[in-house]
Amino acid sequence: MTTTTDLNRRLWQERAAGDDTRAWESLTTEPTGLDEQMSDLGLWLRPPGAPGDSVLVAVHGGGFVSGSIATHRRMFGHLALAAGRNTLVVEYGLVPAHVFPAQLDQLGVIYRALPGRVAIAGDSCGATLALGLALREDPPEALVLFSPWVDFTGERATTGDPFFTAELIQGLAAAYLAGAEDPYDPSRADLGKLPPTYVQVGGDEALLADARLLAARAPQVVLDEFPGQLHTFQMAAGNSPVADDAIARAGRWLRRTLG
Repeated sequence: MTTTTDLNRRLWQERAAGDDTRAWESLTTEPTGLDEQMSDLGLWLRPPGAPGDSVLVAVHGGGFVSGSIATHRRMFGHLALAAGRNTLVVEYGLVPAHVFPAQLDQLGVIYRALPGRVAIAGDSCGATLALGLALREDPPEALVLFSPWVDFTGERATTGDPFFTAELIQGLAAAYLAGAEDPYDPSRADLGKLPPTYVQVGGDEALLADARLLAARAPQVVLDEFPGQLHTFQMAAGNSPVADDAIARAGRWLRRTLG
């Protein structure tokens, strides 16, 4: 395995080699200055001076088989600070105990319980669920999507990603759908309902074509590509200048969009 100083790339290289000892959340430094509080809906991350009229819901990735508040609390904390918005990090049932559409059902209950203006952020399959919520429910104010998973077929997967092969993508999708057909599949659904949407994607990741497809199909999507980066590189926030820049850009976009 090639030695690299890119912590995110190193993690995916290790996972591809069958080594999952490095915790995903260990890539990210601890954000400072947040008030944290658990509730029935999820974990609230409240930056100082955040306005009370808008909320950012944060949906974790993990291929529908992993991920949690614990793995993503730090990254979404950095985003909460950059955006200056109260952020609710949520969880949902994982495959195989929970399959489509259980995750959207669970997140929909949380989404509808929130008053005021709501934006949604998600990474990987969390971005898939964010898109599904935006198409299924009353649309949110905005979407921020990191490495969105758009095409369940895996046919557009870019080669060269050390971990996310077309075969892996197809297998994860099959387990999630469990024989169902997703009417909110963003590769085929009518995307006219989407709100202003900001997408970040790594230039070396398997889902690069997915992000480009989403931007091509929906004019309200702003696509930001980061050369040389792999899947969900934002998880290295605090330890990577590129990840820090990405989080800062997402935060600025949210501030402008939400006002």
